Amino acid sequence: MAASPFLLLTLLLSAQLFTSTLSRTLPETTTMELDISSALQQAQHILTFDPEVVNPLTQQQEAENPSSSFSLQLHHRDSLHKTQHKDYKSLVLSRLARDSARVDALTTRLRLALSNVTGSELQPIPTEIQPEELSTPVVSGTSQGSGEYFSRVGVGSPAKQFYMVLDTGSDINWIQCEPCSDCYQQSDPIFNPSASSTYSSLSCQSQQCGSLDVSSCRSGRCLYQVSYGDGSYTVGDFVTETVSFGNSGDIKGIALGCGHDNEGLFVGAAGLLGLGGGRLSLTKQIKATSFSYCLVDRDSSGSSSLDFNSALPRGSVTAPLLKNQKIDTFYYVGLTGFSVGGQMVQIPPSLFQMDVSGNGGIIVDCGTAITRLQTQAYNSLRDAFVKLTQHLPSTNGVALFDTCYDLSSKTRVTVPTVAFHFSGGQSLDLPAKNYLIPVDSAGTFCFAFAPTSSSLSIIGNVQQQGTRVTFDLGNNRVGFSPRNC
Repeated sequence: MAASPFLLLTLLLSAQLFTSTLSRTLPETTTMELDISSALQQAQHILTFDPEVVNPLTQQQEAENPSSSFSLQLHHRDSLHKTQHKDYKSLVLSRLARDSARVDALTTRLRLALSNVTGSELQPIPTEIQPEELSTPVVSGTSQGSGEYFSRVGVGSPAKQFYMVLDTGSDINWIQCEPCSDCYQQSDPIFNPSASSTYSSLSCQSQQCGSLDVSSCRSGRCLYQVSYGDGSYTVGDFVTETVSFGNSGDIKGIALGCGHDNEGLFVGAAGLLGLGGGRLSLTKQIKATSFSYCLVDRDSSGSSSLDFNSALPRGSVTAPLLKNQKIDTFYYVGLTGFSVGGQMVQIPPSLFQMDVSGNGGIIVDCGTAITRLQTQAYNSLRDAFVKLTQHLPSTNGVALFDTCYDLSSKTRVTVPTVAFHFSGGQSLDLPAKNYLIPVDSAGTFCFAFAPTSSSLSIIGNVQQQGTRVTFDLGNNRVGFSPRNC
C-alpha cells in the first residue's frame, strides 16, 4: 500500500529537523594548517645565521618617530649572537632550561610576596661589596638567563648605545658599569659613568632609593641589589641617568642600577629595562600611557618593534588588565578558558582566577617562552588536543613537553585550532606554529604548553609571536592584534 503524501511530507520534515539538530549538537571542528617544511627550514637557518655578516651591530639604527609616541627595534636573542649549538635539538633544550629557570624565579618572587617575606629572612649571596654595606637580598625580578628579546637604547650624555634585555616581569632598570669587580661578557663596551655628564648618584634618602626592595648606603650613596631565582644577581650604585631611544629623543633622570658586580647567563646584554608595573619600571618612570610589542618568531633573524604611547590597534582582541595587591610588577589578564577545534575545553574558570589573597591568576610575560597552566587545566587542554589529532603519528615527549608528533614524512598538516577565551567574551585564535613547534631538525613537533604546580599561570612568548600585544595602562586592558607587526 503506497504511503500517503502527508506521511511522506512528515517523514521528510522529520529528517531535515534531525539533520539540523545534529549539526547544532556536533559542530564542525575548526582547524589551522601547519607548514612543516617552512618551520624546519627556519630552524635550520637559525643554526647557520651570523648577525655580524648580515647586519653588524655597529650599523643598526632605530626607527625615527619624533612624536610623543616612539618606537624601538626589537630583536630575538638568537638573531644577535651566532649560536654555538651544532644541532637544533640542543638549542631547543637550552632554551627550555632557561625557561624553567625563568618560571621558577617568577613563582618564587610571587610566593615571597604572598608570604610577606622580608629581606632579613633570607640568606645573602656573596658579592664583592661587604655584608655590612648591603642588607640581605629579597629574590626579586626574573631570571636573566631567559631574557629572550632585546632592544638597543642609548645611556648617558653623550649617549652610548647598548643592547638591553626587555622584561615585563621586572621593574629595576640596570646596566653593567665600570669599574667592574665582576662583570660578565657583553656585546658592547661596558658603560663608563665618568664619561657621562648626566650621571648622578642617588642619596639614601631619595624616593627612588626608598622604593627598592633591597638597598643600603655607602658614603651617603644609595646601593642596590637585585638577585634572581637562578643565582644571577646585580649589585652596585643606584643612580639617575639620561636614556635615549634612537632618534625619538631622550629622557633625563631615569633611575637605574649601575652594576659593578654582576653574575648570570646574560648572553651579551649590557643590562635590563624593566617594563613591569612597579614604581621603578621604565614604563612608570616615563609615565607611559601604553606600550606594545610584537615578538618575532624565535627562529627568525628579523626584528619587530617596541612602541610606547601608541594607540590600541583597531580590531584588537581585548581583555581586562588586572592587579595583584601583593605584587604590582606582573600584568594579570582576565582569562576564562580555552577552546580546541572550536569546542570549549571543560576547565573550571576558577583555575584562571586570582583569589583575595593574591594566589592564582594568569599573567602575560614576554620573558617566559612556554605558556604554563595549572596541571588540571593543562591536562584538560592537552587531552582535548590529543583527541582531535589522532590522525597524526605520536612519538616520545621531549624535556617539559609530553605530547609530541613525528611529522618527518609530512610537508603540511591540519590541526585543530587552539584559542584563548578572555573575560568580556572575546577570543584569540592562535596560529598553528604558536602551539605546535619543532624540537629537532628531523621533524619532531611538540604541543607547546606545559603544566605547573604553582597557582600562577603564565602566557608565554611562543603563544604571543606574530601578535602585537598592547598594554593599555590608561584603560586597564590588554589588546592582542594578530599579524600587526
